[in-house]
Amino acid sequence: MPLNKLLLAACVLASGCATQFNPDPLELLNRKTFALNEGLDKAVLKPAAQAYKNHVPAPIRTGVSNVLSNLGEPWSGVNLILQGRLKEGLSDFGRFGTNTTVGLLGVMDVATGWGMPGHGESFNGTLRTWGVGGGAYLVLPLLGPADLRGLAAFPVDRMGSVQSQIDSSGASAALTATEVLDKRTSLLEVTRMIDELALDKYVFVRDAYLQRRAAQKSDADERNDSHNGSR
Repeated sequence: MPLNKLLLAACVLASGCATQFNPDPLELLNRKTFALNEGLDKAVLKPAAQAYKNHVPAPIRTGVSNVLSNLGEPWSGVNLILQGRLKEGLSDFGRFGTNTTVGLLGVMDVATGWGMPGHGESFNGTLRTWGVGGGAYLVLPLLGPADLRGLAAFPVDRMGSVQSQIDSSGASAALTATEVLDKRTSLLEVTRMIDELALDKYVFVRDAYLQRRAAQKSDADERNDSHNGSR
């Protein structure tokens, strides 16, 4: 489906399926997908992440995380520019150049100390800035919490990723697997706390996602108001 039709469909669904008082009209389906993801996590992802944390020294894990983050800086810069945040976008490009050279291919995060913090922007954030609503809450297989806007943005973000630029399918798959392992390892402590504290884990994760989405929208609205006021 062409991108413009996909985005249009997402906008229609976003306005028609969810309301302020019922942001999760797909709860029945979402809970089934959530249970599927939980089963996969318990059987594969969590044990792999725990083994990675236990057997790989922290400096190496940090270096891997830095490299993966660095590979996403150019796409973040593109999205910041699309959002009208030119200075921050150029900063992310500068961050990529600095960490790739001085930081030894991104193993070391030199740029942050030099006044170039990372932003980690995506096309989902760009759509948010353009006024596209998030729509109904959605749990995606393997990917977890999202919404209809995020679903529409996913193929665009994928095209902008390093994996899409790699000719070798094996290398691309290995990079994706490394990203998944790195992300899951970073969430080990968070998920442990959720397991211990949440009476309904699905509701806890959903509400946390929706609160974060609301905060991001508020930040985007504030930036837009500031930008319009400075004209």
